[in-house]
Amino acid sequence: MGESIEFLVRHGYAVLFAWVLAEQLGLPLPAVPILLAAGALAGAGRMNLAAALGLALGAALLSDIFWYELGRRRGARILNLLCRVSLEPDSCVRKTEDVFARHGGKSLLYAKFVPGLNTIAPPLAGVFQLRLPQFLLYDAAGSLLWAGTFLGLGWLFSDQLERVTMVAVQFGSWSLGLVFAGLAGYVAWKYVERRRFLGELRIARITPDELLAKLEAGEKVVVVDLRHRMEFEADGEKVRGALHFEPDELESRHPEIPRDRDIVLYCT
Repeated sequence: MGESIEFLVRHGYAVLFAWVLAEQLGLPLPAVPILLAAGALAGAGRMNLAAALGLALGAALLSDIFWYELGRRRGARILNLLCRVSLEPDSCVRKTEDVFARHGGKSLLYAKFVPGLNTIAPPLAGVFQLRLPQFLLYDAAGSLLWAGTFLGLGWLFSDQLERVTMVAVQFGSWSLGLVFAGLAGYVAWKYVERRRFLGELRIARITPDELLAKLEAGEKVVVVDLRHRMEFEADGEKVRGALHFEPDELESRHPEIPRDRDIVLYCT
């Protein structure tokens, strides 16, 4: 365990940059513990706080620009890709669209503090054609606030974190094993939860080709388009004759849906 601590001290800058970059690219690797540890090392005089902040900011911006460009060039398809690999597919895009609808680019100022939004927000900004200078301004400010907050907390409580580290050293490699076991357990739990959700979703699912065949055969089918208003307008493609509701309008507008035919709900 002592050797592991020394490794982090010697290679802390590289570990910090790589870890933050990996998390912001979408891997299930929480960066907050690394930021806290880097802040604690800075508080103990074993790392430069400004350099750590610059590396964390650079890693976040590099990842976010990558996703922004993919969103701008590939549109909503990149959001579908992110939701397929996300550990929380049921709320992957919807929460972020709601945030953007209310606050626009300013939502990037706090998106990194909201689990599930930090990776989705940059490509969504590209999908809805937020101008690059405006994106960089808000994203850089949000990344600086996010990284600075946790680095600052680590620096502020460096004495307490050092005591925790010393206890971990006394337990030896078992403490490191418990950390990795906890992380692996979290990822496994989210994966099982995701598979269960997708299994339930497939039970009542109809493919676009199956729906088209029903429509062309003249079957009585009504399509209710539940896409968010921003995505509905950005996509430009609509199912002929479909009703368009916001999800939160279903309760008040459901009498508009005919009850004498099959109902197909369309969303992302």
